[in-house]
Amino acid sequence: MSDEAEPGYVRVRLDLSYDGKDFSGWAKQTSRRTVQGEIEDALRTVTRSPVTYDLTVAGRTDAGVHARGQVAHVDLPVEVWAEHREKLLRRMAGRLPLDVRIWRAAEAPAGFNARFSALWRRYAYRVGDRPGGVDPLTRGHVLWHERPLDLDAMNEAAALMAGEHDFAAYCKKREGATTIRTLQKLRWERDMASGVLTATVQADAFCHNMVRALIGAALFVGDGRRPPGWPAEVLAAGVRDPAVHVVRPHGLTLEEVAYPEDALLASRAAEARNVRSLPGAACC
Repeated sequence: MSDEAEPGYVRVRLDLSYDGKDFSGWAKQTSRRTVQGEIEDALRTVTRSPVTYDLTVAGRTDAGVHARGQVAHVDLPVEVWAEHREKLLRRMAGRLPLDVRIWRAAEAPAGFNARFSALWRRYAYRVGDRPGGVDPLTRGHVLWHERPLDLDAMNEAAALMAGEHDFAAYCKKREGATTIRTLQKLRWERDMASGVLTATVQADAFCHNMVRALIGAALFVGDGRRPPGWPAEVLAAGVRDPAVHVVRPHGLTLEEVAYPEDALLASRAAEARNVRSLPGAACC
């Protein structure tokens, strides 16, 4: 996966959002509806191309997960970009289904890679704990938790999780992939008008199921089933704990992806590709 477009091609950055309810995640699949598949099909149609232009995304969201601030890139032939750039957004809007929208399409700066150049991703997970349930108008984006939640206890637990750690205990292991991540922010807030609690979760990157597992652990603290120190103890143990529940995906939204200034894009991408280890850990 190059950080520069091949000669004769232009790298285009796409900023987009989608409602994940009816998608089987981001990544295209042969027999399932996915965000990547819908966008690539629409792009092939509006550019009247005989080939598919593959997208690279900042964060490959799972089935049912939403995105407000997703970023992707696609490399288009110079002549295709020149012909369609001014009308691409309007044409894509007319071709795409209503649950996915592209808000911006612009030539990317040198060294830009939607995945590897990213400094961090910020997610929000929304939970309602009112006895009567969740507002029917927001139920597709808010999880209902049947027990009252203690905001202070959840934030006490969250504070113990920040920093660079091996999050193996909160990730679905993938062969050859590291589970070391830097959790930059984990904070809960309650909107007093709606009663909805929102967790802001920000990290340099996330491994599979990481956010939803962290939220599952926090809910057990919030409803009193576990003490505030328990999520950090699970983290330190380094193995999946069957008591950590991976919560349902519909409460999760990718809110924002951040990138460095243009001059640092290529170096950030190179850094992100390095195999990570924790200080003091045995190597090789």
